[in-house]
Amino acid sequence: MDTSRSAGILLHPTSLAGPYGIGEFGPEALRFVEFLKEAGQGLWQVLPLGPTGPEGSPYSAYSAFAGNPLLISTDRLLSDGLLEPEQVPARTPPGPVDYAAVDSSKREMLRRAYTNAKKGGGPDKSFERFREEERGWLEDYALYAAFKEKFGGEPWVRWDRQLARREPAALKEARVELSDDVLRHEFVQFLFYKHYGTVKKAANEAGVEIVGDLPIFVSHDSADVWANQRLFYLDDGGSPTVVAGVPPDYFSETGQLWGNPLYRWDVMEEEGYAWWISRLRQALTLYDATRIDHFRGFESYWEIPATAGTAKEGRWVEGPGLKLFRALRGSLGGADGLPLIAEDLGIITPPVEGLRDAAGLPGMKVLQFAFSGPDNPYLPHNYRDANLVAYTGTHDNDTTAGWWASASEEERRFARRYLGKEDASVWDFVRLAHASVAARSIIPMQDVLALGSGSRMNTPGRASGNWAWRMNGDELARALTSDLREIAELYGR
Repeated sequence: MDTSRSAGILLHPTSLAGPYGIGEFGPEALRFVEFLKEAGQGLWQVLPLGPTGPEGSPYSAYSAFAGNPLLISTDRLLSDGLLEPEQVPARTPPGPVDYAAVDSSKREMLRRAYTNAKKGGGPDKSFERFREEERGWLEDYALYAAFKEKFGGEPWVRWDRQLARREPAALKEARVELSDDVLRHEFVQFLFYKHYGTVKKAANEAGVEIVGDLPIFVSHDSADVWANQRLFYLDDGGSPTVVAGVPPDYFSETGQLWGNPLYRWDVMEEEGYAWWISRLRQALTLYDATRIDHFRGFESYWEIPATAGTAKEGRWVEGPGLKLFRALRGSLGGADGLPLIAEDLGIITPPVEGLRDAAGLPGMKVLQFAFSGPDNPYLPHNYRDANLVAYTGTHDNDTTAGWWASASEEERRFARRYLGKEDASVWDFVRLAHASVAARSIIPMQDVLALGSGSRMNTPGRASGNWAWRMNGDELARALTSDLREIAELYGR
């Protein structure tokens, strides 16, 4: 890891302000890049960018390779002549994301954009290059997306059995029948990668690196599982026999029952971890660095019977360990290794720490976990070296203002002693993260704005009501820019 010091902000693109119900890779994203540059920030961390389900969770995507169509820029479609003004919904003030409404309007807009592109002579040669370069995942994803529409959004295990089980004759016939729908979904992915590419180019030119997020597991109802059923523990009907989650922990007394199908690591090893190599190669094209969510699952993971009612019924099972990371580095890594960050939160054991260190990856330190006493490893004076990323909190935490308001009296008393202040503020914790020895220090945008619990991004274990927070559009004021730059410069970031 590059140990030069940098500061950054965690903000998922859906949380950007904008006039179309959700943040997009359009003018609002470019304005945020300019804000980061002026504020002396060198990192923009995002959550996974895949196509989401109806609840909007970026950790429950229909593909580990495809991009989220909701992030395609409406203004860019207008300026590129793919939409007429009357084909765009009325502008609305920024507010929480209504995923059902946004999905409906964006889906219709993208159909119109595709139709307009065909009327204009069809997509240009860059689309054909995209199709060829991304064929390894794009063909299966576009066919899967076309089937999802054909079958009214039903998961793939409820499709016609011949299609669910990928019988060659049935797939061949379907490719002919749905050829235009498949091409439309490929065109939508072309638009996503084009619009995102513009934002990433602007960020890199502004001296800002994009830090992505790679969930260890994938959704059962996804193109990945449908197209690679041999790589997962599934029954004859395609349903998982065992699923992922975590045991009881800080976030939940009964653990978390995620429901993702588990990998057949033995089959993956026999295939040289080819699927994981392809997946990480894709991430390295999207991002400058990538956080691997739930890293501890590579050492051992919590296996839960698919019939279980809670995650309490699971057991620890050995993961692929260093063999996987050797294969990844052998195929993708340079002299300095892979630009990855290990999300090493939760139940972390010496073997997990050993795997992280053997793979040469920085871990994470979250200040909200720190204030139980002087020996707590999340306190900055206990950071052993600079190969770390410091956070006030993550997308799974309450905002720091919300956490501080509900913290125990013992935590509050110790935090005041540690900070040397009787009346602590959110920015005191921001300063503490930036002042630490950690090479990277990243602050959620809600903490930059000192927002309360009502602006929380996610509450683990809660099935709905997450991922909807957005900025209101006028928060990136000059004073905030100056404050961020001052604190970044003060601590050599």
